[in-house]
Amino acid sequence: MEGGGAPVAPSRSTPRPRLQRRPVHGVLLLDKALGLSSNQALQRAKWLLRADKAGHTGTLDPLASGLLPLCFGAATKFSQLQLDADKVYAATLRLGVRTSSGDAEGEVLERRPVACTPGQVQQVLARFLGPISQVPPMHSALKHQGRALYEYARAGLEVERAPRSVTIHALELLALHLHSPEPTLGLRVRCSKGTYIRTLAEDIGAALGCGAHLAALRRERSGGLVLERSLTLEQLEALPEGERLQALLPVEALLDGHERVTLDGDNAARFLTGLRRRGPWPQAERVAVYAEQDAQHALGQGPQPAPLLGSAHIQGGELIPGRLLSPIEIQQIQLQNQP
Repeated sequence: MEGGGAPVAPSRSTPRPRLQRRPVHGVLLLDKALGLSSNQALQRAKWLLRADKAGHTGTLDPLASGLLPLCFGAATKFSQLQLDADKVYAATLRLGVRTSSGDAEGEVLERRPVACTPGQVQQVLARFLGPISQVPPMHSALKHQGRALYEYARAGLEVERAPRSVTIHALELLALHLHSPEPTLGLRVRCSKGTYIRTLAEDIGAALGCGAHLAALRRERSGGLVLERSLTLEQLEALPEGERLQALLPVEALLDGHERVTLDGDNAARFLTGLRRRGPWPQAERVAVYAEQDAQHALGQGPQPAPLLGSAHIQGGELIPGRLLSPIEIQQIQLQNQP
């Protein structure tokens, strides 16, 4: 503080000023720091934006860093798309050491010499490409009889888990240090939803004959959303409050790869009530539906860029509604986007 005076902490009898929440709509690409849970990151970002509704698109462990897309307002309606999207991770495997949790946080169970060659590493990695079967780790949020597996693990209990099929689309060797005091293997992994990277690390270590655990993990991509466009909580907090909303991507950023259909005023209003519309559209599984600029008047708005109405799919020439924005949400987004 200027003047050298230390700030005085409020007394217990002093009521804390209540945060004035507001409707916020959009997607924040957060670069989550190590040691922070996904929910802690979400709540901090929600507080900084004074948002009244928010959710994340799948957890990122406290020991992992990187891309965590956070959804606000109407964007929460489409968060499932990111849960289902392919992911890209940069992972560091510590070779020769197995741990109880499969990562650096667990107790060391076994140490073995690392005697593999670079050629053998490449051969083993090739075996993990394509569809593979994984047994979910005990230290995971997967539920068993209403409780997360990690709760059983913390109690020292082992629960039988059924194998799951996932797909490893690509494994890129980033670094290989076989003869260092702490041998490591660096990988970039492009994988399907539901892939456990710590399990992949353990399975690769087992295939190499030396064991391994996941030493570090950073998420670089989720679907079409990339880490390069993200910012940290510290960067968000450093922005003047009036500029923080500008850090958000629009709701339609979650609809990457969707076909676009634009409706006129009457059809836009009917579509928003959940009615199917008929038109000369080809078959499509994923569609993002917008209103024409002139359709703003039917929605009770002034001249604004065409708004997103929601998602849909097209079957037999019919546009069948999926997740829809409400007229109030559309109006709030228009107000939020005004300079």
